Amino acid sequence: MREELKPIWFSIIGNVFLAAVKIAAGLAYSSLALISDGVHSLSDVVTSIIGLIGIRISSRPPDKNHPFGHSRFEPLFAFFMGLALLLVAYEIGRDSLGRMMEGRAIEVNSIMLGVAVFSIAFKEFMTRYALNVGRKLNNQILIADAYHHRSDVLSTIAVLFGLLTEKFGFRYGDSLAGLTVALLIAKVALEIVTRNINFLTGTSAPSEVCERIKKTALGVEGVVGVHDLRTHYVGPKLHVELHIEVPPGLDLKKAHDISEEVKRRIERLDAVDTAFVHVDIQGVTE
Repeated sequence: MREELKPIWFSIIGNVFLAAVKIAAGLAYSSLALISDGVHSLSDVVTSIIGLIGIRISSRPPDKNHPFGHSRFEPLFAFFMGLALLLVAYEIGRDSLGRMMEGRAIEVNSIMLGVAVFSIAFKEFMTRYALNVGRKLNNQILIADAYHHRSDVLSTIAVLFGLLTEKFGFRYGDSLAGLTVALLIAKVALEIVTRNINFLTGTSAPSEVCERIKKTALGVEGVVGVHDLRTHYVGPKLHVELHIEVPPGLDLKKAHDISEEVKRRIERLDAVDTAFVHVDIQGVTE
């Protein structure tokens, strides 16, 4: 199994298991907090399945209709996962306000608290696993899925806090914690959506990345200048176009070899997928 698929399958299986445990405990002890948190875990299964489909599509090789590959599907699916996180934030906030208005109270026991603590620990492990692999592979779907796990950690912390405050007689604790969690999840969701909109719309690379590309090109022997550097995202990685200047009198083969070395070095940069290098003679303008 490919490395990027392992966290997604672990996410699907783990969330099904957690949802079953939380919903069972919630039904057994009439805890709406645990039941809703279990439903939240089931929603994570849906987004992980979306992520799995996205990874499979984005990893397809180039074809007639997609000559530069299918990498743009990766931020597209991550964008929709960010929207799903926004929906989760809305639902948590709505439920928290509803509980606050109704002033509901429940009997809390150690089993309910134990389920919440176990869920927090397990989901945090899932978060770190998906995030480490996602950052290693620069895979936006895995990173978005990791933050979806983190939203579940935060919501379960709110459930645990609410259960504890209910146990000690403060009936509004879970509602206030839920509203805080909803805001945190919304912040993460907006960051995911914004980042992947930039990938989808072909925005240019940050200035520090452009400077690194220029320095890489100028580090090749025979390159005396760089100009007309243009970059844009195709999916989560960059396509780069630049002109290099070589000294006058250089033979064609040597100039070609220099341009190929510049291309190789730039494409070795983590942020870059493809580089297009044009050769100009120093002092000659087009």
